[in-house]
Amino acid sequence: MEEGARRRGGSEKASDGPDQPAKGGVGLKKEIGLVSACGIIVGNIIGSGIFVSPKGVLENSGSVGLALLVWLMTGLITAVGALCYAELGVTIPKSGGDYSYVKDIFGGLAGFLRLWVAVLVIYPTTQAVIALTFANYVLHPLFPTCLVPEGGLRLLAGVCLLLLTWVNCASVRWATRVQDVFTAGKLLALALIIVMGIVQICKGQYYWLEPRHAFEAFVPVDVGLVALAFLQGSFAYGGWNFLNYVTEELVNPSRNLPLAIFISIPLVTFIFVFANVAYVTAMSPQELLASNAVAVTFGEKLLGVMAWIMPISVALSTFGGVNGSLFTSSRLFFAGAREGHLPSVLAMIHMQRCTPIPALVFTCLSTLLMLVTSDIYTLINYVGFINYLFYGVTVAGQIVLRWRQPDMVRPIKVSLFFPVIYLLFWAFLLIFSLWSEPVVCGVGLAIMLTGVPVYGLGVAWRRKPPAVYTCLAAVTRVTQKMCGVVYPEMESPDPECTEQLEPMCHAGDPDRPHD
Repeated sequence: MEEGARRRGGSEKASDGPDQPAKGGVGLKKEIGLVSACGIIVGNIIGSGIFVSPKGVLENSGSVGLALLVWLMTGLITAVGALCYAELGVTIPKSGGDYSYVKDIFGGLAGFLRLWVAVLVIYPTTQAVIALTFANYVLHPLFPTCLVPEGGLRLLAGVCLLLLTWVNCASVRWATRVQDVFTAGKLLALALIIVMGIVQICKGQYYWLEPRHAFEAFVPVDVGLVALAFLQGSFAYGGWNFLNYVTEELVNPSRNLPLAIFISIPLVTFIFVFANVAYVTAMSPQELLASNAVAVTFGEKLLGVMAWIMPISVALSTFGGVNGSLFTSSRLFFAGAREGHLPSVLAMIHMQRCTPIPALVFTCLSTLLMLVTSDIYTLINYVGFINYLFYGVTVAGQIVLRWRQPDMVRPIKVSLFFPVIYLLFWAFLLIFSLWSEPVVCGVGLAIMLTGVPVYGLGVAWRRKPPAVYTCLAAVTRVTQKMCGVVYPEMESPDPECTEQLEPMCHAGDPDRPHD
């Protein structure tokens, strides 16, 4: 890990050595425009959940009307959080998203713990589950009267991961085109659901949308359950911050990052609310809760012989979801390696294609390992709390940065009212999570804290035995020769911002390289 710390920042001159940047300024290319940026946000938020099981919010809300309000309010809170991330993204214009912000504002250990949980559990498990969902919907027509064999599911999920990893290694443009196409596909499927809902309303099928029925509780309303509904809704909007992971590859990030957020979050909120409206025009709350695949049941009721569109839509949605997650998570690992928090080989990019091949391969392999475990869903439950915890820590960092660096250049500067509102909502859900599921949250915290000794040994410990560096150098050289990769030439998008951050970021930070 320290090997990467000695090279990060790109201040070294290019040379022809095997472990130095190649001549010619090899680096990440700015190939993500506004449309692709919107595709990344929308494609990562809209996975299989809205098609398969949007019932968590309804089940805990206790009524259709309250469930729709929860979907709307969580969308608004997500928009508030995204505004805060937009300011951070253009103020600290680095790839890596909340990891980079937490590290620069709160120091190396805090950033490393965010990265550690992401590397160890969050992204490998999430990608494995999405890939398994894709495989299940593709193979289900072949096994209409029985369960799909577990081995077949895992094999097809692995093929999906390998194919998309190859696409991402081959070209950033290919990866973004795949994301654009599959995001458009899932939007068309959801548009069909919403249009069918409008047709149902025009036919008078709006019993559960009338106020006297919409707020008719089918279970006793409980504050704890409503809070759980908000938590479920917040998880459904997960992925709203993924564009911040690829800031350095955005064309004109000061314009396109916030603009993509302003377009995408309201669009997703509209889709989530009105898709749920459409569902209750064709199904009662009880039917919706009993369905294992809500969109499929909806299609069977209303689309007749065209009902096959819905399972195909779920498969396409999950395929695009795997692509988006691979694309963004590999940039997180790339950023971590560049900062010296992961082996420096993960910070290399291909000399011609300018893609982070080692980081992509590492992401793929860690996900394939998760496919052979039987406790994927349990692990996701444990670390979901930690993932949400760091959203709040990152937004709190925005306030800290305002206090420490009030004169810092900020292309976008939102009112402090927004981070305060977000943190109040975040604290409410966090406290409720700790109260309702203390064991799950405790295990999640324990998994995160296993990163402390790893940080101490891998990052903070400077005087490692020479054999460690020899071994790392050998692995690095072999990887470079196999993948044709070099260290990128890094260029700060805004030197003034970097100069202002430097004293704050590294004050007392043990992973800062010493001259």
